[in-house]
Amino acid sequence: MSKIFTPTNQIRLTNVAIVRLKKGGKRFEIACYKNKVLSWRNNSEKDIDEVLQTHTVFTNVSKGQAAKKDELQKAFNKTDDTEICKEILSKGELQVSEKERQSALDTQLNSIVNSVAALCVNPETRRPYSSSIIEKSLKDAHFSVKMNKNTKQNTLEAIKMLKEHLPIERSRMKLRVSFAGKEGGGKLKESVVKLANTVEHEEWEEATLHLTLLIDPGQYRVIDELVRNETKGKGLLELLELKEVVENEEVF
Repeated sequence: MSKIFTPTNQIRLTNVAIVRLKKGGKRFEIACYKNKVLSWRNNSEKDIDEVLQTHTVFTNVSKGQAAKKDELQKAFNKTDDTEICKEILSKGELQVSEKERQSALDTQLNSIVNSVAALCVNPETRRPYSSSIIEKSLKDAHFSVKMNKNTKQNTLEAIKMLKEHLPIERSRMKLRVSFAGKEGGGKLKESVVKLANTVEHEEWEEATLHLTLLIDPGQYRVIDELVRNETKGKGLLELLELKEVVENEEVF
């Protein structure tokens, strides 16, 4: 009775999303679960095992051809499959059908538009732009979504391009930080001030220092953690103005 042998470097996978990276003159691919690649790039998925179907690096996923160790060493200067998979996942191009690609692009663009609208204002009126104006301006600027970058990276690039087409700048939070001198003193004050764009007001009330600051929204959590850690939870942060900023959980 004859036997059918499958080459040892062939692995068969189905229902797979392929991410491809060309490096060192060769093509390398990884096999991922559908809908998980963008989740990883947006940092909403942090477990690599939830993204990769296998930690194997391929030269051709469809044919099940695994890359050889010497090929990986030559191209990536390492042979750790998981680390190489992470690099391909970060820098590679997601292989999808045209319909899937357009759907993913539309979803990503919508997230970018909403993020820009939430983070920026017209410096002349101090009011945010509507999402429709942001979207039209991005199209006029010929902005294109880069699928190998996450929403944060695309948003920062979008803001940079928009500055060439309309008056726009990052919005500011007005924040009041209070703590006792013995709980941080000059060192904490110096650290907090470095994270602010402007110190609007500074006053001492008995042994407590009050600082009124203008900050980038993304610095709020940094200052909050710094004050909590340095004062062992005794410091106080008060948000005085947020009228120019739509609440957004992502830190930019």
